Amino acid sequence: MQLADYLDKGASLGGDLPCLTTNGESLTYAEVQRLSWRIAGALHGSGIARGDRVAVLSANDALALTCVFGISRAGAVWCPVNPRNEAAENRQLLDLFGCRCLFFQEKFAELVQRIRGELPELTTLVCLNGSVEGATTFAEWVEHDHRVPDAVSPADDDLCVLAGTGGTTGRPKGVRLTGHNLEAATASTLMSYPFGERPRYLALAPLTHSAGVLTFPVMTLGGEVVIMPSPDLGEFLRLIERHRITHAFLPPTVIYGLLEHPDLDSTNLGSLRCLWYGAAPMSPTRLEEALSRIGPVLGQLFGQTEAPNMISTLAPADHFRADGSIAVERLSSAGRPTPLTQVAVMNDAGTVLPRGEPGEIVVRGPLVMAGYHEDPEATAAVSRHGWHHTGDVGYLDEENYLYIVDRAKDMIITGGFNVYSAEVEQALMAHPAVQDSAVVGLPDDKWGERVTAVVQLRPAHGTTPDELTTFVKARLGSVKAPKQVEIWPDLPRSKIGKVLKPEIKDRLAEG
Repeated sequence: MQLADYLDKGASLGGDLPCLTTNGESLTYAEVQRLSWRIAGALHGSGIARGDRVAVLSANDALALTCVFGISRAGAVWCPVNPRNEAAENRQLLDLFGCRCLFFQEKFAELVQRIRGELPELTTLVCLNGSVEGATTFAEWVEHDHRVPDAVSPADDDLCVLAGTGGTTGRPKGVRLTGHNLEAATASTLMSYPFGERPRYLALAPLTHSAGVLTFPVMTLGGEVVIMPSPDLGEFLRLIERHRITHAFLPPTVIYGLLEHPDLDSTNLGSLRCLWYGAAPMSPTRLEEALSRIGPVLGQLFGQTEAPNMISTLAPADHFRADGSIAVERLSSAGRPTPLTQVAVMNDAGTVLPRGEPGEIVVRGPLVMAGYHEDPEATAAVSRHGWHHTGDVGYLDEENYLYIVDRAKDMIITGGFNVYSAEVEQALMAHPAVQDSAVVGLPDDKWGERVTAVVQLRPAHGTTPDELTTFVKARLGSVKAPKQVEIWPDLPRSKIGKVLKPEIKDRLAEG
């Protein structure tokens, strides 16, 4: 299946039903279909051919998502661009991908003007919602009726998405995702989580990332996608009640904020069937609180851009024991491998390790990307021994639950001992005053590396560095307890909410 096929599948179940809803206004499946065909025709009329790359630079928006389906119908390749990236990073990505057309919202016109002069292949600029010098307005662009030749219909093993990854250090890479890759992600989602007829999905997180991939299984069932143009937890709760939302996705840090929101306990969340969480580890302590207050609907997904979303899953039912009590011993796991993906744990020599022994998590199957764009060396490095290497350290237990203990690059060697930063972070997060934490290793004359923690406190809570050190020492022992604790008002984060440990290290070194 290609991206437009998910829209068409939903339309076959009822073209007059709501497909995309924003600010209370809905487009039906039939309306989104018709508009996507007009977009495909306009792309063809602009000289965009099969396999050409077309970028979309937009906040969450129904028209921007419709453009994705139009790009697919034209046989072109969707290049999602994160509007929160720095201009230089977006220029690098558009240049790397060789994008020929860019859809963008008017509020990003300044960013577009800064980079367009350095992108000679970018010949078509279309502003989705306004008039910008040097760009065609969307309404003018689609007013002509261009026919899309049948020959542009791509095969399932054709490239359909080029997504940027990395970018926090060095030049970003382009992940090549085919129709088969997205089909595996969609099928795994439908197999792994509870769905009923016509789900209603609330998109608060950026549609350029996991939240966007999750729209495809919703559409195959003829579901409605309610799009939030900007993140607002109060509005998120109101929309759940108003639209009887069944599915949503939030990163852990946003769920922590939701648990602090004054309207949470008074909001009727009875329609929810699955609140996905992922993109970063979640504190078992806060997860247990969420299960108690939000309900038995939390569902974890573990993946990465190179293997989107569905490497392993912890379905809502897996958070509980047979007697209905919360399975606290399982809350720190990333669930079990999905049906279409093989998962193993491997050492540096390429030997698959036995259960319980930590090593690098490796995966293979139709979920795994077709390689990095125009980067054979990076592709070979990440694909050695016939498996895709995730860069995560973890282990599989006797029940085949996957536990992620750290990023390989984040392991700290102190006094000759290996300390997994994620383990220390989870211990800190168990403290009632801690909202979030990051643990890094800093150079130390005595220990080699010094376990150093930076924490963000929950609103209206207080503690001291000495108290936090003692708290961790009681749980993990003196070797793993941080030798230095800093309390910051907030932690530096990437565009999708991940904590930026390199920046933390730089700030600590400067301090």
